[in-house]
Amino acid sequence: MVKKTLFQLHWFFGITAGLVLALMGITGAAVSFQDELLRLFNPEALKVHVREGGVLPPAELVRRVEAEHGDKVAMLWVDTRTDNAARVFFTPPPGERRGEMRYADPYTGALQGDVSGQDFFGLMLQLHRFLAIGDTGRQITGACTLMLVFFCLSGLYLRWPRQALNWRNWLTLDWAKKGRAFNWDLHAVAGTWCLVFYLLAALTGLFWSYEWYREGLNKLLADGPVAGEQRKRGEGRGRPPAPDKNAPPLVVDYDAIWSSLQTAAGPGLSTYNLRLPPAGGQPATLFYLLDNADHERAFNTLTLDPATGQVRKHERFTDKSFKAQLLASVYALHVGSYFGLTGRILMMLASLSMPLFFITGWLLYLDRRRKKRQIRVARNGMTAPASGENSWLVGFASQSGFAEQLAWQSAGQLQAAGFAVNVRALADLSETDLRQANKALFVVSTFGDGEAPDSARTFERKVLGQPWALGSLDYALLALGDRQYTHFCGFAKRLHDWLGTRGAKARFAPVEVDNADPHALQQWQEQLAQLTGSPVASNWQAPAFETWTLTRRERLNPGSQGSAVYLLGLMPAQPARWEAGDLVEILPQNNPAISPREYSIASIASDGMLELIVRQEQHPDGTLGLGSGWLTEQAPLASPIDLRLRRNSGFHLPTTPAPLILIGNGTGLAGLRSLLKARIEAGERRNWLLFGERNEAHDFLCREELQGWLRTGELARLDLAFSRDQAEKVYVQDRLREQAAELRQWLAEGASLYVCGSLHGMAGGVDAVLKEVLGTAEVEHLIEQGRYRRDVY
Repeated sequence: MVKKTLFQLHWFFGITAGLVLALMGITGAAVSFQDELLRLFNPEALKVHVREGGVLPPAELVRRVEAEHGDKVAMLWVDTRTDNAARVFFTPPPGERRGEMRYADPYTGALQGDVSGQDFFGLMLQLHRFLAIGDTGRQITGACTLMLVFFCLSGLYLRWPRQALNWRNWLTLDWAKKGRAFNWDLHAVAGTWCLVFYLLAALTGLFWSYEWYREGLNKLLADGPVAGEQRKRGEGRGRPPAPDKNAPPLVVDYDAIWSSLQTAAGPGLSTYNLRLPPAGGQPATLFYLLDNADHERAFNTLTLDPATGQVRKHERFTDKSFKAQLLASVYALHVGSYFGLTGRILMMLASLSMPLFFITGWLLYLDRRRKKRQIRVARNGMTAPASGENSWLVGFASQSGFAEQLAWQSAGQLQAAGFAVNVRALADLSETDLRQANKALFVVSTFGDGEAPDSARTFERKVLGQPWALGSLDYALLALGDRQYTHFCGFAKRLHDWLGTRGAKARFAPVEVDNADPHALQQWQEQLAQLTGSPVASNWQAPAFETWTLTRRERLNPGSQGSAVYLLGLMPAQPARWEAGDLVEILPQNNPAISPREYSIASIASDGMLELIVRQEQHPDGTLGLGSGWLTEQAPLASPIDLRLRRNSGFHLPTTPAPLILIGNGTGLAGLRSLLKARIEAGERRNWLLFGERNEAHDFLCREELQGWLRTGELARLDLAFSRDQAEKVYVQDRLREQAAELRQWLAEGASLYVCGSLHGMAGGVDAVLKEVLGTAEVEHLIEQGRYRRDVY
């Protein structure tokens, strides 16, 4: 139960906070070597000539800088032995936290020229810390940083391998894997490599996000005050005291300060940073670094009277306890410089890798969605559920959708042998269902290391272990799992054991399938054939291709800056039937080793012609896409086309009359057009289409048809988004956001949402706007009700 909950939270937080963390990773990497890059591109301003006499004392340096600039100096940052320009901060204007910063030659006091690139790095830092939206952004980045800690710990727990002491299980990537398996492996292995860096960055980054966290670290790590000294709240954070309006003017004796610094630091002084108070009567803070310092932020600190240079407090980094040294090194730990140049490089690379986890996480999520669509295909041709003496109960428990797909295919094999079937999710089965069933098939997957799929967790908790009498039940079990886990097919085995203890009889030993092994699946089919007395079914194959004729090819976007889009018409040899929302698979004839290409149908069966809207794909080398090239150019008109229809019940129209909101872009109009045609044929006029493309002049696909439906009232609303017709790009999701009030009203009246088109960009953007306008819980409720459906590619 804990593992399932962690997985759901890991997944949910990943697809919500992942984008912000990806941005934080990229921007953090961008500023990792900010100083080095600025010096590289601005050598005339940031590099100075080292002189034998050494840098100017602070008094002379400040005098020359103030004389040239005209403002008082508030802070100095000087490298005493290098060719780096000094940083000089001037007194901030009223209400400002920090004044103007200029670079100066510490050997001559001359101000340097402008530095290009500072604005860019400033923006990167603002995005990294605040998303460039101030305190609200700081709250968002802080929350996402907390989630990063959760991702690291939960990810470690979720991927704990069977042989935990074998380093290869943790750190090696199997390049031979493909698809979902490779994405999962990449997500897990790369996450392990980056785990320490992400934990370090997150646990230190929270220091600047939350006051409670900062206070907690100070209490946990800071050394206690020495005898007779009381630590003041906020001390040691580098924050200047609040200015007092009645305070005397600031008086600074730079010679005395310099003398105190030389006495404290000795000949090993490498860098100093003087920070003056805003008014008199307050201490100045002087950080200095020795040439043998542990790292670039291992500062010693002098607290002194700016008017006399008298030292009030001297804190040496080496005198601190180890935990206090860690507290003083929060920034160095955050950027990796605590471990030298190697640490900085590794932290930068880990930060650059952050988008990888957002991308692979989404790919895994979308793969689960795709498998649900495949399940609906497997249901094609099944009759209504049945019960009775000769009927079979087919129960399934699926995590990714594969078990459900196989359950429907098994039911199809039984039905082909003349048996009635009743296909049910395991979670929906009750004691009555199991007692009344004389014959049953169970197709059950195991999630992770022996756990039940999410959909069957309630079943395992409430049913397994119950003392039900199931002596009249004969059953067969197909178990799906992964042998890399210790408890291979663990949930299926627990189900099998429970059924046996309750008196149910297994017709044959459970068939265990490792990673969709085709040989094991064939064995299952052979066993089913023996049960039913029917011939052994061939491997579950899709329907055969039929020969259709290409009768129409019309370009819909002449003059477009994008790829050509064509309206294609195909005629069957015999009348064919399909439903609005269904798909076709085309087998191109321009390459003997190819696979079918899938397209949304753009017409309805009563049109007498199957129509497609296809964009001609061009590869970088100028060659045409396999399927689109065959249909739009290479296949002559009147030539035969190998085609098969594919049911897509997940994109069929609602069974009861209700308003319909259709959203799509580009050739996604095809699937929406078939739905609109079916709605218009049925007399339904509450139809709202939101459609987007490049330019209205050339890319308004099916313009006359859509505007005609709008004029006759068969299309109640038509909102268009042509992204390149104005300086600022506008997309279909932007139109949806603009009509948020109308969207809520239509949904309140029972409307359903159908989205068709590009997965990346449009579909994701629409989903984000829906969650923004309606809330995530309401969007999930619409999905559960079947009122939010997508056919995206």
